[in-house]
Amino acid sequence: MKIVQINAVYQFSSIGRTTMEMHQYLTKKGHQSYVFCTNHEDKNNQIYEVGNRFTHKIHALLSRLTGLQAYFSHYSTSKLIHQLDQIQPDIVILRNLHANYIHLSSLLTYLASKDIGTIVVLHDCWTFTGHCCYYTEDECIKWKTGCHHCPAIKKYNKSLFFDTSAKCFSDKKKLFHAIPRLAVVGVSNWITDEARQSPVFSEAKIIQRIYNWIDLDVFRPGGANELRQQLCLSETDFVVLGVSQSWSEYKGLYRFEELARQCPDISFVMVGEMSQLTKTTLPSNIYSVGSVNDVNHLAEYYSMADVFLNFSQQETFGKVSAEALACGTPLIINDSTANPELCCEGCGYIFPYGDWQEVPKLFVKMRSEGKNTYTKHCRRSAEERFSLNGGLEEYLRLFNKLISNEV
Repeated sequence: MKIVQINAVYQFSSIGRTTMEMHQYLTKKGHQSYVFCTNHEDKNNQIYEVGNRFTHKIHALLSRLTGLQAYFSHYSTSKLIHQLDQIQPDIVILRNLHANYIHLSSLLTYLASKDIGTIVVLHDCWTFTGHCCYYTEDECIKWKTGCHHCPAIKKYNKSLFFDTSAKCFSDKKKLFHAIPRLAVVGVSNWITDEARQSPVFSEAKIIQRIYNWIDLDVFRPGGANELRQQLCLSETDFVVLGVSQSWSEYKGLYRFEELARQCPDISFVMVGEMSQLTKTTLPSNIYSVGSVNDVNHLAEYYSMADVFLNFSQQETFGKVSAEALACGTPLIINDSTANPELCCEGCGYIFPYGDWQEVPKLFVKMRSEGKNTYTKHCRRSAEERFSLNGGLEEYLRLFNKLISNEV
């Protein structure tokens, strides 16, 4: 089979790692795998860069001015389409397309005209809305009928002047309806159920859930005494871990600060980018360690912690929570969007979103019980649901369905 993935990034971030792992797996299995992205080029390994920094910045500027995301980069997309013509793929997988590098109409029109099996993977909600990547915090349901008067116009792919959500929604609906063999993959039950309610995907031949996978050989329980020593933490310190690509109000930054002040006897370790100004105002029991891009080192942080805490209200899956489980670390997560799916019995606790005072009580409970009470349950849950081979085999079955037109 010839499989093409199109995603904003390769290797970097959770979606970039997912893209890389699929590419490596397919190549190892003898398939012809190709990746198109914005941050990496390795033609020997069939990884190609779409556009360049200049074209990405121009696209970003025009998007801000007009409110139209994925309506520019005509030349970069035409070049990508020319490469697709040469490859003649059996399957094209669309991941993050809202990163200032794709002319969506050209790409989707091409896929429809060539009747190429197309898979949309929902790592967020942008593909089936008129503007936003997430709508939960705004309690918006316009995407179920037709977007307009978008409450999130100043968020995510920010528009400075115009609300073009009605046009974008209408265009997406028309473009996706035209693809004869369209499959939609949700990375959780929650996002899959949302997709089934979307008019944009009402003509999709397949809508199914395939969980994101975890590399269980990398993310596994391990000793982390050396890491604790580096952070000046003792073996008996109770450590709460948070992981995010970048820390902001949306990811629960201020909640971590409030908790740290409430619980001075607990150590909070935060992995991810954070502004220098924010770092200077953190309580003394918060350890901001910056970005950790080496996955083996990241696994050490998960293993080192007693609890993994995720405050995010909007998760289509929550890969960082799944990685923590794989390392044997229990969760404290809220009950919004896909979060509850990850926390099975014996793997931690789920609290009602907004009931922040419940969290310190859960710290006390889990501290008294000890991490070992949860570790085996967490690891087993990850092995049963999030194995790399299991997830990729599900994709191979989906590829075969689309290629043989068994839809």
